[in-house]
Amino acid sequence: MVEMDSDLHIRRIVHPGERIVTGRIVRLMEGYPREVRIGQPVLVAVLAAAGVAGLPTALVRSLFSAGSGGARRRFKDLKKGPEYLVTPVRLRDAAGQLCEVELHGHLPQSALHPADHVQLTLRRQGDPDLPPKIERIVNLTTGQLLTPRTATLWSHLGPPLLLQAMLGALLVAVLVTWSTLT
Repeated sequence: MVEMDSDLHIRRIVHPGERIVTGRIVRLMEGYPREVRIGQPVLVAVLAAAGVAGLPTALVRSLFSAGSGGARRRFKDLKKGPEYLVTPVRLRDAAGQLCEVELHGHLPQSALHPADHVQLTLRRQGDPDLPPKIERIVNLTTGQLLTPRTATLWSHLGPPLLLQAMLGALLVAVLVTWSTLT
Protein backbone atom coordinates (compact mmCIF):
# COMPACT_ATOMS: atom_id res chain seq x y z
CA MET A 1 0.00 0.00 0.00
CA VAL A 2 1.34 3.44 -0.92
CA GLU A 3 1.00 6.29 1.52
CA MET A 4 0.60 9.82 0.30
CA ASP A 5 2.77 12.55 1.80
CA SER A 6 0.32 14.76 3.67
CA ASP A 7 2.91 17.56 3.85
CA LEU A 8 2.86 17.98 0.07
CA HIS A 9 0.87 21.13 -0.69
CA ILE A 10 -0.03 21.68 -4.30
CA ARG A 11 -1.30 25.16 -5.00
CA ARG A 12 -4.52 24.97 -6.92
CA ILE A 13 -5.17 27.30 -9.83
CA VAL A 14 -8.46 29.12 -9.29
CA HIS A 15 -10.76 31.17 -11.48
CA PRO A 16 -11.21 34.55 -9.82
CA GLY A 17 -14.78 35.42 -8.86
CA GLU A 18 -14.31 39.18 -8.64
CA ARG A 19 -14.93 41.56 -11.54
CA ILE A 20 -11.66 43.46 -10.93
CA VAL A 21 -8.49 41.60 -9.96
CA THR A 22 -5.09 43.10 -9.20
CA GLY A 23 -1.96 40.97 -9.27
CA ARG A 24 1.28 40.06 -10.99
CA ILE A 25 1.52 38.17 -14.28
CA VAL A 26 3.13 34.78 -13.65
CA ARG A 27 2.93 33.29 -17.12
CA LEU A 28 1.39 33.84 -20.54
CA MET A 29 0.52 30.36 -21.80
CA GLU A 30 0.62 29.21 -25.42
CA GLY A 31 -2.35 30.63 -27.35
CA TYR A 32 -4.81 28.59 -29.39
CA PRO A 33 -7.65 29.47 -31.81
CA ARG A 34 -11.33 29.44 -30.84
CA GLU A 35 -14.22 29.94 -33.25
CA VAL A 36 -16.99 32.55 -32.91
CA ARG A 37 -20.32 30.76 -33.14
CA ILE A 38 -22.65 32.06 -35.81
CA GLY A 39 -26.38 31.49 -35.44
CA GLN A 40 -27.80 30.02 -38.63
CA PRO A 41 -31.06 32.09 -38.49
CA VAL A 42 -29.08 35.35 -38.40
CA LEU A 43 -26.87 34.23 -41.27
CA VAL A 44 -29.85 33.09 -43.38
CA ALA A 45 -31.66 36.41 -42.78
CA VAL A 46 -28.58 38.45 -43.79
CA LEU A 47 -27.97 36.33 -46.90
CA ALA A 48 -31.65 36.43 -47.93
CA ALA A 49 -31.77 40.23 -47.62
CA ALA A 50 -28.47 40.53 -49.51
CA GLY A 51 -29.84 38.20 -52.19
CA VAL A 52 -32.87 40.46 -52.70
CA ALA A 53 -30.58 43.44 -53.26
CA GLY A 54 -28.33 41.35 -55.50
CA LEU A 55 -31.12 40.31 -57.89
CA PRO A 56 -31.39 43.64 -59.78
CA THR A 57 -27.60 43.93 -59.88
CA ALA A 58 -27.25 40.40 -61.28
CA LEU A 59 -29.93 41.11 -63.89
CA VAL A 60 -28.22 44.29 -65.11
CA ARG A 61 -24.83 42.56 -65.09
CA SER A 62 -26.15 39.66 -67.17
CA LEU A 63 -27.65 42.02 -69.76
CA PHE A 64 -24.53 44.11 -70.30
CA SER A 65 -21.66 41.77 -69.55
CA ALA A 66 -20.66 38.19 -70.09
CA GLY A 67 -18.53 38.29 -66.90
CA SER A 68 -19.42 36.10 -63.96
CA GLY A 69 -19.03 38.86 -61.36
CA GLY A 70 -16.96 38.88 -58.20
CA ALA A 71 -16.11 35.83 -56.16
CA ARG A 72 -18.64 35.15 -53.39
CA ARG A 73 -17.99 33.36 -50.15
CA ARG A 74 -19.94 30.15 -49.79
CA PHE A 75 -22.58 29.58 -47.10
CA LYS A 76 -20.38 26.90 -45.54
CA ASP A 77 -17.48 29.38 -45.19
CA LEU A 78 -19.70 32.08 -43.69
CA LYS A 79 -21.34 29.61 -41.30
CA LYS A 80 -17.97 28.45 -39.95
CA GLY A 81 -17.34 31.77 -38.23
CA PRO A 82 -14.12 33.65 -37.59
CA GLU A 83 -11.43 32.39 -35.27
CA TYR A 84 -9.74 34.45 -32.59
CA LEU A 85 -6.69 33.83 -30.43
CA VAL A 86 -7.22 32.68 -26.83
CA THR A 87 -4.23 33.05 -24.52
CA PRO A 88 -4.52 31.61 -21.01
CA VAL A 89 -2.89 33.97 -18.49
CA ARG A 90 -1.76 32.96 -15.02
CA LEU A 91 -1.37 35.60 -12.36
CA ARG A 92 -0.88 35.77 -8.63
CA ASP A 93 -3.53 37.98 -7.04
CA ALA A 94 -3.12 40.24 -4.00
CA ALA A 95 -4.05 37.34 -1.67
CA GLY A 96 -1.27 35.19 -3.16
CA GLN A 97 -3.59 32.82 -5.02
CA LEU A 98 -2.59 31.53 -8.44
CA CYS A 99 -5.41 32.49 -10.83
CA GLU A 100 -6.11 31.72 -14.48
CA VAL A 101 -7.95 34.03 -16.86
CA GLU A 102 -8.24 34.16 -20.66
CA LEU A 103 -7.09 36.88 -23.02
CA HIS A 104 -9.18 36.86 -26.21
CA GLY A 105 -7.68 38.52 -29.26
CA HIS A 106 -4.34 40.15 -29.85
CA LEU A 107 -2.27 42.70 -27.96
CA PRO A 108 1.04 44.27 -28.93
CA GLN A 109 3.86 41.84 -28.16
CA SER A 110 5.46 44.23 -25.67
CA ALA A 111 2.19 44.89 -23.79
CA LEU A 112 2.47 42.19 -21.11
CA HIS A 113 5.42 40.40 -19.53
CA PRO A 114 5.79 38.03 -16.60
CA ALA A 115 6.14 39.97 -13.32
CA ASP A 116 4.12 42.96 -14.64
CA HIS A 117 1.75 44.36 -12.00
CA VAL A 118 -1.71 44.53 -13.59
CA GLN A 119 -5.31 45.35 -12.82
CA LEU A 120 -7.73 43.24 -14.87
CA THR A 121 -11.41 43.82 -15.53
CA LEU A 122 -12.98 40.40 -16.07
CA ARG A 123 -16.22 38.97 -17.42
CA ARG A 124 -17.60 35.48 -16.87
CA GLN A 125 -18.03 33.33 -19.96
CA GLY A 126 -21.10 31.26 -20.85
CA ASP A 127 -19.39 28.00 -19.86
CA PRO A 128 -18.75 27.90 -16.08
CA ASP A 129 -15.74 25.60 -16.63
CA LEU A 130 -13.92 28.31 -18.61
CA PRO A 131 -11.90 30.95 -16.76
CA PRO A 132 -13.19 34.52 -16.95
CA LYS A 133 -12.12 36.54 -19.96
CA ILE A 134 -10.20 39.79 -19.76
CA GLU A 135 -12.15 42.84 -20.91
CA ARG A 136 -9.57 45.45 -19.97
CA ILE A 137 -6.00 45.51 -18.69
CA VAL A 138 -4.31 48.31 -16.82
CA ASN A 139 -0.61 47.49 -16.81
CA LEU A 140 0.46 49.28 -13.62
CA THR A 141 4.13 48.57 -14.38
CA THR A 142 4.12 50.43 -17.71
CA GLY A 143 1.06 52.64 -17.26
CA GLN A 144 -0.64 51.22 -20.40
CA LEU A 145 -4.39 50.77 -20.75
CA LEU A 146 -5.07 47.77 -23.01
CA THR A 147 -8.33 46.49 -24.50
CA PRO A 148 -8.13 43.21 -26.44
CA ARG A 149 -10.34 42.99 -29.54
CA THR A 150 -11.67 39.86 -31.21
CA ALA A 151 -13.45 39.12 -34.45
CA THR A 152 -17.23 39.40 -34.37
CA LEU A 153 -20.10 38.15 -36.51
CA TRP A 154 -20.31 41.55 -38.19
CA SER A 155 -16.58 41.80 -38.96
CA HIS A 156 -16.71 38.22 -40.32
CA LEU A 157 -19.59 38.92 -42.70
CA GLY A 158 -17.95 42.17 -43.81
CA PRO A 159 -19.26 45.63 -44.70
CA PRO A 160 -20.09 44.87 -48.37
CA LEU A 161 -22.40 41.96 -47.49
CA LEU A 162 -23.98 43.86 -44.60
CA LEU A 163 -24.60 46.95 -46.75
CA GLN A 164 -26.12 44.76 -49.45
CA ALA A 165 -28.35 43.09 -46.82
CA MET A 166 -29.51 46.49 -45.52
CA LEU A 167 -30.26 47.59 -49.07
CA GLY A 168 -32.21 44.35 -49.65
CA ALA A 169 -34.22 44.80 -46.45
CA LEU A 170 -34.97 48.39 -47.46
CA LEU A 171 -36.03 47.23 -50.94
CA VAL A 172 -38.39 44.60 -49.43
CA ALA A 173 -39.86 47.23 -47.06
CA VAL A 174 -40.47 49.63 -49.97
CA LEU A 175 -42.09 46.88 -52.06
CA VAL A 176 -44.35 45.80 -49.17
CA THR A 177 -45.36 49.41 -48.47
CA TRP A 178 -45.99 50.08 -52.16
CA SER A 179 -48.10 46.93 -52.56
CA THR A 180 -50.28 47.82 -49.56
CA LEU A 181 -50.90 51.33 -50.94
CA THR A 182 -52.04 50.16 -54.38
